[in-house]
Amino acid sequence: MYKHILESAGNINWMAIGALITFFTVFVVSVILVFKKDSTYLKTMSEMPLDKVHSSTPNQANYEN
Repeated sequence: MYKHILESAGNINWMAIGALITFFTVFVVSVILVFKKDSTYLKTMSEMPLDKVHSSTPNQANYEN
């Protein structure tokens, strides 16, 4: 059934090429942005969930007891 639908749609190679170009563009841009970030900023952000000073809600109950 799917094969018949795709065959009747005509030449859809441009969709596959467009998806591939979009994927690689997003991937390359994200890699560039990651390598441009300062390492101290990345370290601070990675430790943020473990740091009690940067809690997301100041009135959050302490469930560690």
